Amino acid sequence: MCRIAQKARNEPAMQFVNLFHLLKEELLRECFAKLRADAAAGIDEITKEDYAKNLEENLAALVGQLHSMSYRPQPVRRVYIPKPGTDKQRPLGIPVLEDKLVQAAMVRVLECIYEQDFIEDSYGFRPGRGCHDALRALSQTVESGAIEWLVEADIRGFFDHVDHEWLMKFVAHRVTDPRMQRMIKRFLIAGVMEAGAVQPSEEGTPQGGVMTLPTILQIMS
Repeated sequence: MCRIAQKARNEPAMQFVNLFHLLKEELLRECFAKLRADAAAGIDEITKEDYAKNLEENLAALVGQLHSMSYRPQPVRRVYIPKPGTDKQRPLGIPVLEDKLVQAAMVRVLECIYEQDFIEDSYGFRPGRGCHDALRALSQTVESGAIEWLVEADIRGFFDHVDHEWLMKFVAHRVTDPRMQRMIKRFLIAGVMEAGAVQPSEEGTPQGGVMTLPTILQIMS
């Protein structure tokens, strides 16, 4: 995948048409090792410990489903957590473990491309970056004495209202692999289970999964 990153860096207008084949057992095994052992289970109640009992067989079956395009993401389990600083609650979507695994592998591939396009001042959902890095950069900029205004803005319900059609158009600027596009779309429309009922996902992307499609959503910011 280092070659993909180099290609993306050297050719900013290049579109990648053959990425899905990279979702192999080796990559999925690496991603599985990095999944949190204590993470909440999805609607199938399978934990990392459960999946690990037959890991190699599970990965082989998963790869087979992926490359035959028979793999279908399951609805995420909706839970609510307190929203800091308010009396409101923030909805989270908990994917099943196998969906987390596929998402993590897809992110690894997509990051190789989109990381080459993001500007240096972008911090959201970036590997190796976080809030403290952004605050440190802001502090350095303010202390330079060249700042007259500071503006804080927040898009209300951004993740809940992401337009799927426009999101896929942004993806297509760099990724034209039809299988990768189809799998991204399947995750977007997988639905949400709440109180035992599945609700369709006509817009937005659930917060709480490995991916929340972070790499892709970063393109839109």
